[in-house]
Parts: sequence; structure tokens; C-alpha cells
Amino acid sequence: MSLHVVFVEPEIPPNTGNIARTCAATDTVLHLVEPLGFSIDDKALKRAGLDYWPYVEVKVHASLDDFMAVYGPEGKEPHRLFLATTKGGHKYTDFEYMDEDMFLFGRETAGLPREFISKYADHAIRIPMSRSTRLRSFNLANSANIILFEALRQLGFPGLE
Repeated sequence: MSLHVVFVEPEIPPNTGNIARTCAATDTVLHLVEPLGFSIDDKALKRAGLDYWPYVEVKVHASLDDFMAVYGPEGKEPHRLFLATTKGGHKYTDFEYMDEDMFLFGRETAGLPREFISKYADHAIRIPMSRSTRLRSFNLANSANIILFEALRQLGFPGLE
């Protein structure tokens, strides 16, 4: 059993390092969709992930189109996709998650492409935030952790103690 976190064009190495550490601790697969704003060998990335990199299953995809050709609805290995975005029409707690679900997160500065969100609006999810603040969004790694742990909770924390 595994879930999948997908970072589409991440820009900040510590965010990717932090979620890599979470993926190692939860047996979650990490997908990185290029272009990346850093090298996977970047010192800051390694430092953020500490010594957990050998325990993370990382899959790198050349583009969002390449990723979708494999995992999208018409892909070779179709999965349920959930798009994490401040523009999501559903709260992340509105769904019953299943084994092999994939959670997609966009760039820190721009999120996922609007056209992509529109195409898959039925599975666009958001984390509720106060309307009285001027925050645009939560930190990328924190958002991934919030949503991933809700899915793991629903599944009974499989394989975790």
C-alpha cells in the first residue's frame, strides 16, 4: 500500500527535502515533475532531507504531460489524482482516500496551471484558511503534510506505528 505526493516544478529545495523526509517516514512515493528550481544533488535539498534520501522512492518526470501520460485518467497506469490548490472547490477532508491516490502540488510561486485545475476541478482540493488574513497559501511542504496525513489517518496509518 502506498500513497503518492507529486511536486510539480518545485522551486525551493528545503520544501522538497522536507517532504522527502515525510515520504521516507510514511512509505509514500515522491514524484518530482521537471523543470525543478534546483538540482536534486543540491546541498540544501540533501540537508533538509538529512540522511533519509536512500529510503525515499523518488520518480522524476520530464514534464506534467509526461506524468499524466503515465498516471492521468487515460495514462498507462491511471490513478486517482487530487490537485491541492487554493482554488479547489472541495476541502481536503471531503473525500474518502484510497490506496495509490496521488496528491499534486504546484510551484511555490504559482501553484498548478489554471487550465490543469479547470480540467480536473472535480478533484481540486484546498486547505481551509482564514479570509481575514492576506496569506496566499500555506507553505508547500506543510500543505503536503496536512493532506498526506489526513489520507493516512483515513486508511488507518497502514504500516506505521
